[in-house]
Amino acid sequence: MKQSDFSTTLMVDASPKQVFDAINNVRGWWSENIEGDTNKANSEFLYHYQDVHRCRIRITELVPDKKVAWHVMENYFKFTEDKTEWKDTDIVFDIVSKNGKTELTFTHIGLVPDYECYQICHDAWTHYIQDSLKNLITTGQGKATPKEAPEDSLQDETPEKPVGENRETKSIYHRLLIKVPVEKVYEALTTQQGLAGWWTPDTIAQAEKGTILRFGFGPDYFKEMRVEELKPYSKVKWLCLKAFSEWIGTTLTFELEAVAKGAVLTFHHDGWKEYSNEFASCSFDWALFFKSLKLLCETGKGKPYPDFDK
Repeated sequence: MKQSDFSTTLMVDASPKQVFDAINNVRGWWSENIEGDTNKANSEFLYHYQDVHRCRIRITELVPDKKVAWHVMENYFKFTEDKTEWKDTDIVFDIVSKNGKTELTFTHIGLVPDYECYQICHDAWTHYIQDSLKNLITTGQGKATPKEAPEDSLQDETPEKPVGENRETKSIYHRLLIKVPVEKVYEALTTQQGLAGWWTPDTIAQAEKGTILRFGFGPDYFKEMRVEELKPYSKVKWLCLKAFSEWIGTTLTFELEAVAKGAVLTFHHDGWKEYSNEFASCSFDWALFFKSLKLLCETGKGKPYPDFDK
């Protein structure tokens, strides 16, 4: 029995031309890290995501307002045993007008459950089509992977010291697998809606370096964090400005790695002066909150404060 190719369909209140134009604006909904023309028949473009995924794609068919088709000529995955999964597969966008609206059917022909990358690719394509491309069509603003800074695509020449190397301070450390694409976890770690969904509903946040994030925990206590570093889909770092005295001056770092089953989150809360009761309680609470984060990303509903320990 032939296995099914991955496919997803959406209906939008837009014309077929608007849908066709949005699909061809690949940098607007998939990734800004693309080289080459994305709107000319028989042209080729190169896509890359850090050192994790890269491919070369040829546009094989462009039927205005009706169809777009791509052929994957070359592909590389860092996290699969067969690094070339996707090679010689086809990606097709079919556009049909229905009852004053437009139906878009996306099919990745050859992306089947036997592929090691299938589940993560299934989830990633669902995000980029059902969320990012749909937003681009309906609002003019997609959720494409941002342009990587030159240093982001290279191995760091001077990597950060391993957690715990500074013997004068202590670190809380957690690591967990979240079975969704890194894009979804990063969104939960950087947006107001995401942070409110797993840490505390009383959240004021903006995904911009240098901004101050405010997290309320009941009527009499809040924390303030300054965003020190944002590397899309790979790293978030905060500096604690206001909280319990033992927190102030500590740094909180969230690092993401794409793997075949989703994303691995490595978290370290550095700069504690000693192993205190607050340190121990905080470590336990972070474990509960990361369970909440995992639930939010994988099921759509977390258990933020005050329900995180229930």
